[in-house]
Amino acid sequence: MEFFSGGRRGGGGGGGLLPSTTATKMKAIRKPSTSSSRRRGRIRDLLPPTSSFFTIGLVISLLFFLIVILIFGVPTPLSSSHSKQRVPRRTVPRRPLPSSEGSAEGGLRAIAELISSPASVDITTKDLYDRIEFSDLDGGAWKQGWKVTYQGHEWDDEKLKVFVVPHSHNDPGWKLTVEEYYNRQSRYILDTIVESLTKDSRRKFIWEEMSYLERWWREASSDKKENFIKLVKNGQLEIVGGGWVMNDEANSHYFAIIEQTMSVFNEGMRPLRNDPISMVGHVGALKLGLGRKPVREQLHAKKTITEGNMWLNDTIGVIPRNSWAIDPFGYSATMPYLLQRMGFRNMLIQRTHYELKKELALHRNLEYIWRQSWDKEETTDIFVHMMPFYSYDIPHTCGPEPAICCQFDFARMRGFSYEACPWRIDPVETNANNVQERAMKLLDQYRKKSTLYRTNTLLVPLGDDFRYISIDEAEAQFRNYQMLFDYINSNPSLNAEVMFGTLEDYFKTLREEAERKNFSQPGEVGSAELGGFPSLSGDFFTYADRNLDYWSGYYVSRPFFKAVDRVLEQTLRASEILAALVLGYCQKLHCAKLPISFAHKLTAARRNLALFQHHDGVTGTAKDHVVIDYGTRMHTSLQDLQFFMSRAVEVLLGDLHDKADPTLLSHFEPVKSRSKFNVLPVHKVLDLKEGDTHSVVLYNPLEQTRDEIVMVVVSQPDVSVTHSNGSCLESQVSPNWMHGTSDSSSMQHRLYWRASVAAMGLETYYVARGSRTCGKAVPSVLKVFSDAQFSCPSPYVCSDITTDEVQIHNLLYTLTFDVKKGLLQKITHKNGKQTNVGEEINMYSSSGSGAYLFKPIGEAKPIIKEGGKFMILEGPLVQEALSIPKTEWKNTPIFHSTRIYSVENTVQELVIEKEYHVELLGNEYNERELIVRFKTDIENKRVFYTDLNGFQMSRRETYQKIPLQGNYYPMPSLAFMQDPSGHRFSVHSKQSLGAASLEEGWLEIMLDRRLAHDDGRGLGQGVMDNHPTDILFHILTESNVSALPAKHALLTLQPSVLSHRVGAHLNYPMHAFVSNNNHKRKSNLLRQTSFAPLSSSLPCDLHIVNFKVPQPLKFAQAGPLTARFVIYLQWRGWDSSFCKRGGLPCSTVMEEPVNLFYVFKDLSALNVKATTLNLLHDDPETMEYIEQLGDAAQEGNVLIQPMEIQAYKLDLQPQT
Repeated sequence: MEFFSGGRRGGGGGGGLLPSTTATKMKAIRKPSTSSSRRRGRIRDLLPPTSSFFTIGLVISLLFFLIVILIFGVPTPLSSSHSKQRVPRRTVPRRPLPSSEGSAEGGLRAIAELISSPASVDITTKDLYDRIEFSDLDGGAWKQGWKVTYQGHEWDDEKLKVFVVPHSHNDPGWKLTVEEYYNRQSRYILDTIVESLTKDSRRKFIWEEMSYLERWWREASSDKKENFIKLVKNGQLEIVGGGWVMNDEANSHYFAIIEQTMSVFNEGMRPLRNDPISMVGHVGALKLGLGRKPVREQLHAKKTITEGNMWLNDTIGVIPRNSWAIDPFGYSATMPYLLQRMGFRNMLIQRTHYELKKELALHRNLEYIWRQSWDKEETTDIFVHMMPFYSYDIPHTCGPEPAICCQFDFARMRGFSYEACPWRIDPVETNANNVQERAMKLLDQYRKKSTLYRTNTLLVPLGDDFRYISIDEAEAQFRNYQMLFDYINSNPSLNAEVMFGTLEDYFKTLREEAERKNFSQPGEVGSAELGGFPSLSGDFFTYADRNLDYWSGYYVSRPFFKAVDRVLEQTLRASEILAALVLGYCQKLHCAKLPISFAHKLTAARRNLALFQHHDGVTGTAKDHVVIDYGTRMHTSLQDLQFFMSRAVEVLLGDLHDKADPTLLSHFEPVKSRSKFNVLPVHKVLDLKEGDTHSVVLYNPLEQTRDEIVMVVVSQPDVSVTHSNGSCLESQVSPNWMHGTSDSSSMQHRLYWRASVAAMGLETYYVARGSRTCGKAVPSVLKVFSDAQFSCPSPYVCSDITTDEVQIHNLLYTLTFDVKKGLLQKITHKNGKQTNVGEEINMYSSSGSGAYLFKPIGEAKPIIKEGGKFMILEGPLVQEALSIPKTEWKNTPIFHSTRIYSVENTVQELVIEKEYHVELLGNEYNERELIVRFKTDIENKRVFYTDLNGFQMSRRETYQKIPLQGNYYPMPSLAFMQDPSGHRFSVHSKQSLGAASLEEGWLEIMLDRRLAHDDGRGLGQGVMDNHPTDILFHILTESNVSALPAKHALLTLQPSVLSHRVGAHLNYPMHAFVSNNNHKRKSNLLRQTSFAPLSSSLPCDLHIVNFKVPQPLKFAQAGPLTARFVIYLQWRGWDSSFCKRGGLPCSTVMEEPVNLFYVFKDLSALNVKATTLNLLHDDPETMEYIEQLGDAAQEGNVLIQPMEIQAYKLDLQPQT
């Protein structure tokens, strides 16, 4: 079986194992001009030495294919829940990319125009916030709306078509672990679905959570599997979303969301050791792959159910076009972009601010086209249905009056375990005596609900959390509703047709109606995607469900595990890139066994990362024991990945010391590791005795060469550092005090030096003690303020700080601190300009806050008092200010460091590093929420910008009409403020947190929260399982170099090129590996000391989101027409009013176009083909957003627009 559908591959040649370490002089990311190079990349690779036999075979195959087509016709693929003709999408001509010919500056101006002005839409969420009063009026029966009425003639011309959609929301972890939920509920729900739907073809159901479906499939009988597939094929059962989890949209990074589409690659369904529920992530598709065998025979074919493309793709048989996201706590604009680029056409969402719902419903705008704010050409448009009421349960889905709707939740009748209706009128069995009255009451609700929408096609969900757990429950719902449907449908005078349906049924019928009738309102921009509906841009944060209760607490709940999530994410990305590089350069040798043998654990790591993206995982809103389960799974995968990376480093550097088994214990181990799931990582201490030398290998996972200060911990300070080429390097040592102490009795030392590592490459350095040729590391000079006795450690020189202010500086910055409080006051730039920072560390007291809600009592109050301990550590490479502040508590809840680096012409030199160590560990911190606040002199008018999923920025504005907590927003990785003169203050974060700008010039970020009480949203507990947490920020100050438009304060501004690079360096750090004790005395363990796989660095605004082999187990057996590798590229949109390179020596995409044929050194890229982000669609219709992609990919050219992510399938073969 091929790796991907439709792949085309030429032959490959032999060649050397590894690329040379000498940097090429050719600009290899550009296409060479010689015809021989062109032939090498195309003609010769298509016709290998055995071309005669190949050509004969190819001709015979083509003739056979034509005969089959003539006899049987062209097969029709399944592309949705059941086979239906797709309504063609009306297309908009695509504006060509700015030409790279001629003036690069002209191209840059064109890019600026593409992303600096907003797309034309009918509605923005900013407009909604400006317009709404947020008065929280009581609407009566529909408390958050109004009394809904209708005339009765609305359906005279076209009857009301109602699709009642049964569903069951199965959280993969919340109050119970995913395993507990499966064993107690989800397995029985899936059994019930299959049995109930098989009884009556009129019954329908939708299913979303793939994590449970995969587990059920491994245990289900052949009959159940066969029936399940039949239900999917005939349209009774639809897989919606296809996500392994229904991911959170505030905290999740876009890498993790995309990765979920791939998480069922590799082994698919082979059970993992100690992993009864395989953790896989968001899958965008299902495709029937039954082959020619009967279903029952195929299901018994393998214990490992499948090793094909995606398990769902090969097993069930549909590609979902419809997303179902009823429970995330607010919605990001990133999700519709990613879904649209995966081939989805329709979305359903639920949890948006109730005042926004009301405003949209008043104008019948609850269904709209969601467009990205930068998209002027409608290529990102996707249709959205927003549910109008409070919840997705049955009382809040049939119509505006929950007391009536609850009477039609037949699982609340006596005999079932669900709670009775709170309105004290319970459902009753439908019979011949009451069917008329019951049907008319239900139809009245349907009619009222339909008046909130434009069409006469209505969607009514029918379900709740973990519903349909038994046959009796399912029968009660289906039996009663079918009797009500039959009555309504048998009375033509009612002008209504009601039936069970799926999302596909609903959206298909709605689209057909919208094609027949014009529902557009006067002056609407609309969309070519689907006429008759308004276009909208923006996101839906912060969510409020009732009584002005804002769900901004979960942005910060359990920050320790939010940090672990990002560490797992970047470690997984680094591992997948290393695995692809090993297979690319070692594909015909035994060393390729390493990633192949590790495929199961790579799959497990994807699954564990994907599981935590669940909207009760990364949000920090699960029970304590469920959080432990999530954390343990992530910790296990981190350990596995670090072992793999240690071994891959040796393979890529040519250390093939054990040709029989490349998976044996590595000679290297990671410099940082964790002993348990709930502790911070610690550095391995290099314990060097006289004459010892340790090898330290650095891996750079980014696409540009990296030049920065690195650090390891050593036991003795008298050490030196040597490059692998033998040159001596300047180094520095500083005390490595444990958190919150300055005890010198067991002193360790931080060793710093400047390292340079090629893009996606490896470099070796040596740390030695007793070197005769290189000088020892320079000890830092310590300056100390302390209200307690301080003992100066050896060999450092210490002095007292006697002034109220003290400074540290490098060539660009001078930082001034308040000595007695240890807080950063201002930044002085080398040109003399000053930026006031006014750092504060404050706490909110709260009443009613919980895992979800933030409900502060008044303003945050400062907690830092004069006193404590404050130290300056000065050296040639690193300057650091360390503060252990005095607070009202004996054990201070926070201490922090500020660092600047002296490393010229690098990203690192341009940032100010802030690290906060937080410990809210005692009950004295109950009902407290800790923040850091920067009170700058930026005149931002309380407007600031936060990122959405690390992918794009969103403009935020503080509104007086909204409570403080409603003005908090998610900050997954970046927040910045800017004034009219172009001065910008940015804070990059290594993990997701929450941020606000409550007053002009203020930017505050919440660090942790400890809450003893539940907030009434179902969890049933507070958040008391705090762990010591390190939170790392990179602060960047910039000034623009060109004029801003007058309306800049109304625009969504983008990061600068420099800011993008700062974020990449923070979130994708270098990985360090050190020789272990068994080999520490060998100074040269490796045949090579460096590895540089790329021909040269990529442009600094082009990011390799991932580079991977989706199916390592199929790698060696892949056919000659198979593309085995995948690369994801993102052209980061950037603010052109700032220096285009950020003062760094790098190019941009417009200046240096990229050709995939020539990106990799000593490897030929073949069969390059653009595909959707879930790798399931290569057809032009789905990928029409760039019509030229196909032709460009055949030439190897990367054709991509600013802000876009593009995936390519390709094969790599060693050059001859």
